[in-house]
Amino acid sequence: MRELRAELAAKIAQIIGAAERVATGIHRLTLHQRTAPTAACPVTYEPSIIVVPQGRKHIQIGSKEITHDSSRYLLTSVDLPAVARVIEASSEVPCLAATLKLDIAIVREFLSREDFHTLDSSPESPAMSTGPVTAEFLRPWCRLLDLLSHPEDVPFLSGFVEREIIYRVLRGPEGARLRAIATLGDQSHRTAKAIAWIKTNYARPLRLGELAQVAGMAVSTLHHHFRALTAMGPLQYQKQIRLQVARARMLADDVDAATVAFEVGYESASQFNREYSRLFGQPPLRDVRALRSPNAPTRELVTTA
Repeated sequence: MRELRAELAAKIAQIIGAAERVATGIHRLTLHQRTAPTAACPVTYEPSIIVVPQGRKHIQIGSKEITHDSSRYLLTSVDLPAVARVIEASSEVPCLAATLKLDIAIVREFLSREDFHTLDSSPESPAMSTGPVTAEFLRPWCRLLDLLSHPEDVPFLSGFVEREIIYRVLRGPEGARLRAIATLGDQSHRTAKAIAWIKTNYARPLRLGELAQVAGMAVSTLHHHFRALTAMGPLQYQKQIRLQVARARMLADDVDAATVAFEVGYESASQFNREYSRLFGQPPLRDVRALRSPNAPTRELVTTA
């Protein structure tokens, strides 16, 4: 295990160089590096598997706190707002991570096979959880990174290696929630539909009755399962998505706060400013200026990290 973790860390370090983030030639694979602990920062995790062979990260979703490092991988089954920070990293021993975005079609392909057997476990954990890193889990990650040295092989072989990684996750108890979300008709699958609707329609007024219809569930049932999946209610989820989209928009396009507030669905600029300050720690203008400053503290990226 120690040798495999060291091997994976060395491969990531060689590919990423001095960069903080590298989108690789494998479509769903991204590499990350931090050379110092980061400030806590709201981010949105996409459905993905993240392995950290070196360093340590802390994540908070709602009232739930998660730490993952070289001994535990991170599994996220739906788009999930969270507050993340790197807590163990240095220039000599940086925090290194590899993120593989999930292809739900591969998950359903496995689950549709009669000969695919899993442990009998119920999906009681939220849509973000950790699982133990094993040798069987690490080996395909190493092979996936090796493919980057042979780009001509990527279109033919990367899909097989991705499937092996997803297979290892689905076979374990940590994959129970992901299996439920991928199963048509399951309550988790219906709740995931509601989550996806909010993510796509974040600027629209949120009416719980309409959202329940999208999910095909009673309002009370949806609220219960929504909180079980995301550790927050639908309105809180929408608010965090709106504010993170607004922040990214102001950083990218230099748009003023009042304009962005209405773009993301707020009817009151003052309410937007209050909720923005509560989430990010300071008003929009001051926050964006601080982020653009060359002396700004290192933060997590406002994407899957």
